[in-house]
Amino acid sequence: MDFHTPDKSEFPRIVEVWESSVRATHHFLPEDYIVRLRKLLLEQYLEGVTLFCTREQQVITGFAGVSDDKLQMLFVAADHRGQGLGRQLLEHAIEHYGIRELDVNEQNPQALGFYQKQGFRISGRTPLDGLGQPYPMLRMLLDRPA
Repeated sequence: MDFHTPDKSEFPRIVEVWESSVRATHHFLPEDYIVRLRKLLLEQYLEGVTLFCTREQQVITGFAGVSDDKLQMLFVAADHRGQGLGRQLLEHAIEHYGIRELDVNEQNPQALGFYQKQGFRISGRTPLDGLGQPYPMLRMLLDRPA
């Protein structure tokens, strides 16, 4: 799998991938909060991380963002889920960026199970998300050698 570093002109497509993924997995989020997060993603979050993505015929199908040794985001387009892209993105983050930790929404059991299957374990919990909203977050640490 080849991973590409997207440029800023590709941020709108990354946001499309993010939104399709969120709508497929984050059923607990109300519409107004998805709109708020989409705006923050495009205006702030994408520029605050090192991004890499997967592509199919030059179209972005999944992406991840890292900073320091933490995975900040990993999303796969809804129509590309179940093809191993998430695992490949995560393995790339571990191998090339030294990822050892991440946060995941407690109310997203699919993501929680995915990360546990990949060797992460829950190490803590906060009752609020990063914006202070009542969407509990689980801190996870990689429980195997990098």
